[in-house]
Amino acid sequence: MSSLIHSHAQWGPADQIGAGNLLTAERRLAALASVTQGRIYDLSHEIHMGAPFMAPNQTPFLMSIWASWKDTIKRRRAMGARNDAGTNLERIEMTAHVGTHIDALGHFSQGEMLYNGNRAADVVTNWGLEKLGIEHAPPMITRGVLFDVAAARGGPYLEPGQTVTPDDLKRAADAGGFAVQPGDIALIRTGWGRYFAVDNTKYLQGEPGLDIPGARWLIEQGVVAIGADTMAVEVLPNPDHGLAMPVHAFALAECGVYLIENLMLEALAADRIAASCFILLATKFRGATGAPVRPVALV
Repeated sequence: MSSLIHSHAQWGPADQIGAGNLLTAERRLAALASVTQGRIYDLSHEIHMGAPFMAPNQTPFLMSIWASWKDTIKRRRAMGARNDAGTNLERIEMTAHVGTHIDALGHFSQGEMLYNGNRAADVVTNWGLEKLGIEHAPPMITRGVLFDVAAARGGPYLEPGQTVTPDDLKRAADAGGFAVQPGDIALIRTGWGRYFAVDNTKYLQGEPGLDIPGARWLIEQGVVAIGADTMAVEVLPNPDHGLAMPVHAFALAECGVYLIENLMLEALAADRIAASCFILLATKFRGATGAPVRPVALV
């Protein structure tokens, strides 16, 4: 492994942000300085009850109105209110991994071990993670680089089970005219995102994506996070049918690199925006294994 992968251990035994340590003030300033047009690309999908989810680990997103204008006006009148101010308030049940979201470093273990030598038995409780929860993920303002692998392969999209290789990533970077720098966030377009909430059965039957060699190559370049227009970033099913979710375990538990899933990258690719100022702020749900996010790219 490269020194950049090894360096995660050098952030100290108390570290809970992993590759977030690479998000320096210099990287933020450079990304912000690159914005010249003021155009914004919203890279997220809407969250709704038709969003795909991976059973059985994931449960459906459910939302219902908990208090409505009729009930609240009636109650306030009974309390003496003369004005009819009605409140509408919902209740939501969901996993933190619905729609466009980011994985916390504590989302995956390698065996019984979480990131940075933390034992899952000591950290994972019935009420959330005592360490490595999403509240520790730093605000991400840095350069986002688009690896348009689908275009580099000459097709509209890749198929489930097709692996994004280091050579694919290098070709996409060459086509985009950039070299990956420490602190970047990698955005991988496979084209498979076209089926999100359009044909959920198809979207969930498998996906193109990274295997360990591709993830290792990106992490060796010093990326903070790897995002994709797929449900899991990694290739499903894995070419080695004896491996389940190896990229998650490698990136999150071994390397402290975040994963961003279900991105919407079509507009960015259509406009050939290879590099942009990428902004992602994860809601600080204490102890959560991830959070829905609304990342944007500014140019």
